[in-house]
Amino acid sequence: MSVALVVVDMQRVFADADSAWATPGYASASAGVRRLLPAFDGATVYTRFVAPRQPEGAWIPYYADWPDQLRPEDDPIWDVTAEFAVRDAPVVSAPTFGKWGPDLAAATGGADRLVVTGVSTDCCVLSTALAAADAGRSVIVPADACAGLSEADHRRALDAMALYAPLITVSDVDAVLAMMGA
Repeated sequence: MSVALVVVDMQRVFADADSAWATPGYASASAGVRRLLPAFDGATVYTRFVAPRQPEGAWIPYYADWPDQLRPEDDPIWDVTAEFAVRDAPVVSAPTFGKWGPDLAAATGGADRLVVTGVSTDCCVLSTALAAADAGRSVIVPADACAGLSEADHRRALDAMALYAPLITVSDVDAVLAMMGA
């Protein structure tokens, strides 16, 4: 069974404490992801949330609340943070919370099992994990390599994903490393 690491939205917009979209536990999630990276050399994919050029549908009122985030895809706020930008791995960008789709499926090389990490647990990680599991991928979410907008939101998202067992398994970094023989 092939395994890929999906690092969801570890970007400046979520890391910067001054950002309207700051994720308070970003540093903790980052530490967990960095621990996993050596075990997934050549099997890691990063995702980036980017604003749409022109919001449509339900995104119109969403961006009415966040007009300062309607920035072009090449704006530095959407950059993967420095500790991950130096990695040689594919990056999938999408203007959606969930990143699962043909681009991410192709970037993961058709891996049967995905280890999904990143921020925020209660938004983009949740949306990506559910869609990947629904598409037939086995998903492992190491809780200590993710962070939510609050600890309560993080926990609620993990609890919701746990309801999808055995399609989704909520775990931790140590268990994933043991699974990988690292």
